Amino acid sequence: MSVWLALQTLEALNAASSGTMLRPLEIVFTEIGDDFIRATMPVDERTRQAYGLLHGGASVALAETLGSTAANMCVDRSRYVCLGQEINANHVRPARSGSVTGTARPLHIGKRSQVWSIDITDQAGQLVCVSRLTMAVLEKGVIGL
Repeated sequence: MSVWLALQTLEALNAASSGTMLRPLEIVFTEIGDDFIRATMPVDERTRQAYGLLHGGASVALAETLGSTAANMCVDRSRYVCLGQEINANHVRPARSGSVTGTARPLHIGKRSQVWSIDITDQAGQLVCVSRLTMAVLEKGVIGL
């Protein structure tokens, strides 16, 4: 059974990245399942830190992109918007090159909040980062959107 209320296509999600941080970081949505959404990001000069490893902030940007996108596909978008409230990340293995893939799955989808777990893996499928994102579900009129 699908968790999505306002499912979008991969094409629409990737087209909407124009003019956002997703374009320069080359974050690309690649798959949507019944209860997950997936995207990739390169590990290169745009996303590495001074030691040549994937920057933790880049991992968090990928995680929040996935969780935020997923959360907003679980609400009536004419009435609600989901905004990030808290995010944490544990960096468990370095990535030096290639690309990483993030997969977001819901832990809780409620009327006022959502919690998403995002696993980021390297090209060998090894866990690089695990993140948890809490989203606030807000009425658009209340926040001026």
